[in-house]
Amino acid sequence: MADNYLGRKMEEYEAQKCASVRTRRVSLISLLAKNRSTRGFDTTFKVRKDQLLSLVEAARLAPSARNQQVLRFRLVTAEEAHLVLPHIGLGGALPELHLPLPDTEPNAFVVICATKEGRYVDMDLGIAAQTILLRAVEMGLNGVCIAAFDRETISANLKLPYPPQLILAIGRSAERIEIVDIAEGEEQKYYRKNGVHFVPKLQTEDLIIG
Repeated sequence: MADNYLGRKMEEYEAQKCASVRTRRVSLISLLAKNRSTRGFDTTFKVRKDQLLSLVEAARLAPSARNQQVLRFRLVTAEEAHLVLPHIGLGGALPELHLPLPDTEPNAFVVICATKEGRYVDMDLGIAAQTILLRAVEMGLNGVCIAAFDRETISANLKLPYPPQLILAIGRSAERIEIVDIAEGEEQKYYRKNGVHFVPKLQTEDLIIG
């Protein structure tokens, strides 16, 4: 009798646990919608190294052209952020704002390097960057891809053995970002209004050919 009671309780516990997991499950579409480029971060939040490692683990599992796996990752936490921050540019479409605004600077980065050059490197970079940023959103973090940076200075500051290709700033967003549906031919440049960052996106039907 006691054995049956304990068995039922264990089955109920396992069922509740599975139901809880199903409730917490997040769809890929919702992650993509939340994965907006963040240019203003909560400076009171410090990204831990183990969190950055989890991002690279996601990139490790992502596809690689010809499985060459040419990308390498330099993790930068708050203690080293000063080696990167002065040498990057954010918000190229809003130069008048000089982003990031004071007290909204990122304090963690993933610097992506490549062990060799080739036409497949850009493909791998895009896949790895998107995978890392989606994983960041899943973890409650946010990020932005940075292509505008002083390569020579950052390479020297971080003592990189391979050329840096792309930098991802990682942290907790301090911004409100909204997607705006637009039609073909309308302005696609992101903009800010009343403290909100708006990201215009073409609607699905405008992307379909034929």
